[in-house]
Amino acid sequence: MAVVAGPRTGTTSASLMMTGAQEPGGRIPLVTHVITDEDLGLLQGSKHQPINLKRVIKLLTDPHSMMLYDRHVHALQRIVRHYQKGFPMKELVQVFKILNVCADRVENQPLYEQPIMDILRQCSLPYLKEKSSDELVYEQIVVESVSQLGYLMRIPSDDVRKQICLTLKEFYNESSALQDVQSELSSGHKPSSLSYNRRMVELSDISETLVKSMALLENNLDLKLQVLKVLQDFSKHSSKNCSQMLRAEGAKRLSARLTDPDPSGQLLFRSVDILWNLLEFGDKQEVAQQLNNLTCISQLRDCFVFQLTQGYSHYDRQLRNDLLVIANIVASACPNAPYVETGFVKQLTLFATFQEVKSHNPLVKQLKFQTNHEDFELKKLLFHILVLLCRDPAVISILSEGHLLLALFSFVRANDKQTVPREWTSAQFEELQLQAMAALCTLCPVMLEDYMTCQGSTRLLLLLEWCVGPDSFGGQGNSFHGTGGRGNKKGQMRHCLRLMRSVVSTENDVILQDMADQGAINQMLGVLNTAFTKTAEEYDTVEIEMQSDILFVLSCLCDGDMHRKELFGVQGVDIVVRYLRTDTKLLNSGLGHHKLLLAAIDCAWCAIVGCYVTEDYFLEKEGVFLLFDLLEVCPKNMHNLIMGCLLDLCENPKAINHVLTWRGRDTCTAAHLLCDMWRKEEVEIGAKRDANNAITEVHKPLMGRVQEERGTVSLPASCPSQAIVDVSENMRAKIYSLFCKIGFTDLPGLSVEDHVTLTIIEKYLDFKMGEVWTETMKELEVENVRPVTPDAEAMEAIARAIEERAQIVASTQSELLEAQRNQNILDEQEFYAEIRENHRQNEKALGDFADYVGRTSNIAYLKAAKERQEISIDASRVQPKYRHAKNFHDTQLHSLRTTVFSGKHVKVDSTPKVHDVDETELASYDPGDMPSSDRQLFKHLTI
Repeated sequence: MAVVAGPRTGTTSASLMMTGAQEPGGRIPLVTHVITDEDLGLLQGSKHQPINLKRVIKLLTDPHSMMLYDRHVHALQRIVRHYQKGFPMKELVQVFKILNVCADRVENQPLYEQPIMDILRQCSLPYLKEKSSDELVYEQIVVESVSQLGYLMRIPSDDVRKQICLTLKEFYNESSALQDVQSELSSGHKPSSLSYNRRMVELSDISETLVKSMALLENNLDLKLQVLKVLQDFSKHSSKNCSQMLRAEGAKRLSARLTDPDPSGQLLFRSVDILWNLLEFGDKQEVAQQLNNLTCISQLRDCFVFQLTQGYSHYDRQLRNDLLVIANIVASACPNAPYVETGFVKQLTLFATFQEVKSHNPLVKQLKFQTNHEDFELKKLLFHILVLLCRDPAVISILSEGHLLLALFSFVRANDKQTVPREWTSAQFEELQLQAMAALCTLCPVMLEDYMTCQGSTRLLLLLEWCVGPDSFGGQGNSFHGTGGRGNKKGQMRHCLRLMRSVVSTENDVILQDMADQGAINQMLGVLNTAFTKTAEEYDTVEIEMQSDILFVLSCLCDGDMHRKELFGVQGVDIVVRYLRTDTKLLNSGLGHHKLLLAAIDCAWCAIVGCYVTEDYFLEKEGVFLLFDLLEVCPKNMHNLIMGCLLDLCENPKAINHVLTWRGRDTCTAAHLLCDMWRKEEVEIGAKRDANNAITEVHKPLMGRVQEERGTVSLPASCPSQAIVDVSENMRAKIYSLFCKIGFTDLPGLSVEDHVTLTIIEKYLDFKMGEVWTETMKELEVENVRPVTPDAEAMEAIARAIEERAQIVASTQSELLEAQRNQNILDEQEFYAEIRENHRQNEKALGDFADYVGRTSNIAYLKAAKERQEISIDASRVQPKYRHAKNFHDTQLHSLRTTVFSGKHVKVDSTPKVHDVDETELASYDPGDMPSSDRQLFKHLTI
């Protein structure tokens, strides 16, 4: 607190200025205008008087006073008394210099021990700052001071080391003593905050030093526990401290001493807690790597077995589960961890199966899992770690000997209500059942013999029958394995189908035959017909996944076996066609419809194509049309599968007409669609083409950009070259093969651009063969191998032939394009001629109309037209003098002045309103100019 005031002598500022003005030289004295809390008597506590620590250091280090031990102790005690509220930050350098001098002498002079402990006790208090900026100014000094506390662990005194641990613990955690000190702090000083203290600990290397100091405390359990307490506090919620501990191999050091004798049991508990903190806030991969050795795994094994067999309390069960979780994490991060070498796998298998498979091992003789939460979690952890360990082939034989699959298959049964009480509750059994089936999905493919021994196919089909049956089930959808299955059997059905999918994906003939003999094909078709009857828009993710799995299983069962394809039959074709009609707008819904559609196409390829009965029915159901409809609108990553199915389907001659008959959007034909796909493929691979998609380089008619950039590389004979790899990397080979089925001529709906592309497609095989030969010759040049003369001549002839064919194709494309240009010019001329003819017709129509108006408006013009008509009629006669014949009868009425042939009825047409008629021509006619006789006749005719 500071206020503006005059000097403390009571003299006013004005009087001082007046007196100053009377001083010689006119000098104005300085006046203090700040009054502090000390001046006003508002301070609480005593003023902190500094002490000269440099004199103490000189007393300790000066050669003349080095032996004055009593004076040393007295000076140190005076420091302790003086700094009872904590050390100022600016004096930490001298304080720790004094501590280091005493630490170096304490071994020879034990009288330094107590002063060191007293000073260390003062270091547990927050460091004092005079200004707010002291925390930033002295930050590095504080960090180094905290680090020095760890270095003092070298003092060979148990009391000193305990005090260091207590000091660090109180410094890192807020204590009640700190609150008492804050109320009695000296003038001008404030303690550092707890967050500042913790940040200084994180910036220092105290955590690393304490971990390393544990090597000095192997035989001192009490001290080791004190250090573990400090590390336990440091590792909570601090990633930096955890990183420091890991840098000092803290995980390895801790786990290597888990089984050290400890009557209190704190060593194991605190070590496990620190390992948990390291896993949570540190680098999990680094922790696993440090535990990946025989010693650490053996320690984990021994502790786990001891806690499992000897523990009885809730605390023991929790600690046991924590150890197994750590083992799970190590197994997940380090697949090569020595679990087999230490015998841990065999013991884990025993504990995981002893309830379901009877064992005479003494370890489990008195062991029994209860329905409490800890034992339930232990059961799940055992299943999980064995699944992780099965990645090692050496583990498989151990799991087989322990009958793990038999234990897991004991859960693959109907989860209905029973009168006999279970060992697990209904909810627990459901969760274990789902996890067991999830584990079997990984284990069964690598343990097929055990799967057959356990009659896995029969169990799965029975469970599937229960899932779609009418039996009620009050499932709760426990754990993430039961997603989407609350109140129904979806969770069990989903994992049952997943397990069947993983088994049939091995393509083991024995298993496929066994499953087919059990009636799996008809049963799954029945499931698709009865359990999935909604529209495609009403299915959720789980239902779509189950349908995809069923179609995949059917594909694996029917692939390559004619009898099973016949069993698939008409019913299966109807189901596949139903899925092929899926609205393609749903492919981007995110629910998995794209997977379902791919599974349907794969099922059509594997279960329908190849059997004439199902193929013919598939064609009757417009299967080819559906595949081409999908090929037109589906994403490119689905084209490969559809093209493969169409190729095999076109082995049936009946399918060719379907391909040629198909019409897509805007009457697009199959040939046009394939040519368009070819052009897109070449754009993607970077093949060199001009604006009309014609060949520009006859030396490399098919080569893409990636293949050209890589160039020719010498490869062993077992490795395919770039030219061969290109065949499988794009769909040009499939498009060429499909054109080979439908032909290259007389294809409907092709444009000139398509014909240009078709010339390249037709010679694809020749060009690819030339590309392979060219690549072979370049490889020989790279390897400095010269072929014999006949071979060299043959290769040159082949290269020339391929180049000539490319030139022929290029010239054919030029002719096609030239013909197209000529045709365009001819079409243009015909179009202009049509325009001219239209104009001429319009002019003729206008002339005819003007003539018609003239004949109806001018009697003289009408007479002249009548005469012309008669002359024309006479000219058309065969006998020119027919009027003078005896039998001539004139049929004309001479009083009529019409130019039409008269009859009983006369039709009079009015003059239409035509805007195109020139009004000036009509306006020039005046009835007054008509002779009087003509006017009378015109009047008579109009009447």
